[in-house]
Amino acid sequence: MTAFVEPSAIIEDDVCIGAGTHVWDHVHIRRGARIGEQCIIGEKAHIAYDVCIGNRVKIGAFVYVSPGVTVEDGAMISMGTVFTNELFPRATTVDLKQLRPSEPTERTLSTLVRQGATIGANSTIRGGVVIGRFAMAGMASLLTRSVPDFHLVIGHPARSVGCVCRCGELLIRFAPDSPAAADAVTCSACGLQYAIDGQAVSELTPPG
Repeated sequence: MTAFVEPSAIIEDDVCIGAGTHVWDHVHIRRGARIGEQCIIGEKAHIAYDVCIGNRVKIGAFVYVSPGVTVEDGAMISMGTVFTNELFPRATTVDLKQLRPSEPTERTLSTLVRQGATIGANSTIRGGVVIGRFAMAGMASLLTRSVPDFHLVIGHPARSVGCVCRCGELLIRFAPDSPAAADAVTCSACGLQYAIDGQAVSELTPPG
């Protein structure tokens, strides 16, 4: 099984696209990017230099994935999401006579989206953060700091409001200013069980 690439997509040199991946119309994938197997890259998405995307990842339409980003297996980046990779960016050198390069430099921050995580539509992600395993960011979230595994975050800036299951169902909603604790929480949708101790969420019955 080979990858499917729409004729209007722009694929630069030294790009690797895995078997079964669909790259839709007007996508632009820059030099050195690595795309895994059975992914979906939605229309007009932009995948920058040397970005690494795992297997079975869904990238929505109009997503911008900046240099320095790694997306692990099974993650979902919903439409209109923007990744950033510098805290204090400038267009030019200090004398205004030379453009700074678009390729990764020593100023580029690394961002990691762990396996199974979901980032909601129109979210913005600050460079240098880690989005934990199976974490979920609500639509239009502004992610300025890392998100623990299985946490649900929303808002500007995004904050943790609860925990979610692997299947995406809400497990528990946090009370304001009160640390969460539960020896066993069972997902009402799929039956998987978790233990919650403050920020830490442990799987009691991981699938497989």
